[in-house]
Amino acid sequence: MNVYLIVILAYFTLVTLISVLTRKVASRSAADFLIAGRNLGLIACAVVVAAEWLGGMSTIGVSEQAFTTGTLQPILYNISTAVGMIIIGFTVAKHYREKNVHTVSEMLEHLFGSKARFYSAIAFTLAYITLAYVQLQTCASVIAPLFGISWMNAVLISSVFITIYTYIGGMHAIAITGMIHVFTMFTGIGIALWVGLDKIDGLSALSSRMIELGSPHNFYNPFSAGYVYALSLILGGVLGGMAGQASIQPIFAARDAKTARNAAILSAFIVAPFGIMIALLGLIAKTGMFFDTTTITNPKMVLPFLMTTPEFIHPVLGGLALSGILAAILSTVGPVNFAIVTIVTKDIYHGIINKEAADKNIVDTARRLVLLVNIITIPLAIFIHGAILEAAYVSYAIRSIGAIVIILGIYFRKRISAEAVWFAFTAGTLAIGATIIAKQLHWINLNETLVSITVAIIFIVIGNLYRKMKDKK
Repeated sequence: MNVYLIVILAYFTLVTLISVLTRKVASRSAADFLIAGRNLGLIACAVVVAAEWLGGMSTIGVSEQAFTTGTLQPILYNISTAVGMIIIGFTVAKHYREKNVHTVSEMLEHLFGSKARFYSAIAFTLAYITLAYVQLQTCASVIAPLFGISWMNAVLISSVFITIYTYIGGMHAIAITGMIHVFTMFTGIGIALWVGLDKIDGLSALSSRMIELGSPHNFYNPFSAGYVYALSLILGGVLGGMAGQASIQPIFAARDAKTARNAAILSAFIVAPFGIMIALLGLIAKTGMFFDTTTITNPKMVLPFLMTTPEFIHPVLGGLALSGILAAILSTVGPVNFAIVTIVTKDIYHGIINKEAADKNIVDTARRLVLLVNIITIPLAIFIHGAILEAAYVSYAIRSIGAIVIILGIYFRKRISAEAVWFAFTAGTLAIGATIIAKQLHWINLNETLVSITVAIIFIVIGNLYRKMKDKK
């Protein structure tokens, strides 16, 4: 067995063992399983929030886009996310925690009533299923070259591990392993970047080489590959977090409102640097100094390929870097899949189907949903292809609708009606689906995030007018 596999399997074993050790605590109640008993301290909460963002999109997705475009534009994903978390800290974090909610849709029910919870829960479920299969793809993109197996088998193996990891320990396991993941990813990726910059003689040499390969002279400028796509990254990052169940769930689990606020702000200073590190590694791979870039038929594989190239890095350090990549992916896969489980369990099962459900029934339902979510995402991960960041921003587009109505509901409650919320979620989600279909048919080339925000605002206005008409009758 090669060194890479030994290091990776050791890490997988550690994560699984931790999940097993947290099983007893996670099984005590629905609150323990879903939100860690609302007892996360500042560091734990901040690290888990950051860990959710530093996943497959921050690793495989950012390196893929940096390699493909030859620019640093993908760092906008992490930077805008970091800005978004700071804004969340100063605005909605304390409101979420003070309401003692389990989900974003439950918060919307407090603001706008039960119908808002239902419509938003359906939309958020679709958003996170999209994100879940994308995260599964990123995990498979690392597993496939390591084991020398097919894409389908890599997806299946990844799904089995993710199911075990999430099923056993719930939010407690996600919190504890999240801290280990962040340490591993910064250590592994940090060493790989230091090795890479040393071998290519620093950033100035990297700049010269990229320009030789046809990158724009201002390729360090994150807007150099186009302003429309850059704007979608910024809006998605800033707005996506405010209604992002996976990133907000640790805030729900914070010890108190002050901890929730400070953890959101602190997480930003973990998220931003990591994206820059990964993007630089994508550009280092693009130089072609360590392998023939024409052999890369799938840009998703570029980061794992670089870490398994002996000419670039020693196998032991490469194995550590790969563990860092997988740590990043796992730190997001757990919260993303668990977000779906929490939304469906609390908003649909407990909120609509069985409002009098006993605590044990809620936990049992959540565990069954862990299995169901993974079964649903497997075929999506196998058969749907496309750039990881672009696919993931379908999820951000839906969550941006939630961000708009959450802000309006908390700070401008009299200016938005319940009908406006239903209209915004329904029309915005349908518009995103129509945009995706139209792009596939090459009819238009609009950005999903910009479409969802525009349509949501229009239908908020229409919903308010509709409510005024009803009130006059």
